[in-house]
Amino acid sequence: MPPSLQQQDRDHRGANLRRPHDVNTGVNKIWLVLTGAVAAAALAGCSSGGGGANVQAAALASTPASSSEAAPTTTTTTAPPSTTTTPPSTSRSTTTTKKPASTTAAPADTGTPCSITEGACVDISAKKAWLISGGKVVYGPVPVTTGRKGHPTPVGRFSVQYKEKMHYSKEFNNAPMPNSVFFTNTGVAFHSGSLAAQSHGCVHLSSAAAQKFFNSLSVGEAVQVVP
Repeated sequence: MPPSLQQQDRDHRGANLRRPHDVNTGVNKIWLVLTGAVAAAALAGCSSGGGGANVQAAALASTPASSSEAAPTTTTTTAPPSTTTTPPSTSRSTTTTKKPASTTAAPADTGTPCSITEGACVDISAKKAWLISGGKVVYGPVPVTTGRKGHPTPVGRFSVQYKEKMHYSKEFNNAPMPNSVFFTNTGVAFHSGSLAAQSHGCVHLSSAAAQKFFNSLSVGEAVQVVP
C-alpha cells in the first residue's frame, strides 16, 4: 500500500477511536448546563418566596389530567304519600218501608146487598133475589116470598146441598116443590111457589125464575140471605 494511503487509513481509525469519547464529553457538558440552570432557578425561588408556588404550579401543569370522569350524582326524591281523609257523612240514613199491599180483594160491587161474587143472593126485606157470576148480576132481581112468622127463612151464607127437579114435602102433606135447590141441612130450598103467600121457610120463586135458578146453580155454589 502506498504511504499516502496508509496514512489516510491510520487517520481514519484514529478518528473513529476518538469519536465516542467526544460524544460522551458533549453530553456531560449539556447535563452540567441544565443542572446549573435548575439550581439557579431553585435559589431564585427561595430568595423571592414565590418560587414554591411557581414550582408547584409547574408541577401541576406538568401533571397529566386524570382521564376518568366524575361519576354522575344521582338524586332520588321520594314524595310523601298523599293521605286523603273523607269526613264522615252527617246525613241520616232514611229507610222507607212500604206497607205491603193487601192481597184480599174488596167485595165486588154487584149492585146487590150481598158480598158474594158467585151464586144466589136473597134480600128478605126487599123480597128480591139475584143470580151473580164473576162479580156481576147475570139474572134478576126477581120477586120472592120467604118464611112466615114461626117459620123464618134463615139468614147468613150457605152453599147448595143438592137439587131435585120435582120434590114432594113429606112434612107438609106431600106438597109439590118443582125445581128445588136445597141450601140448608134443615130442608130450606129455592122452588116454584106462591108469590102471594109466605112459606114455611123456603124461598118461593115464579116458575120461570125457579127454572133459571135450578139450571144455573151447582152443588157447592154460594147462597147468601140478608135480612
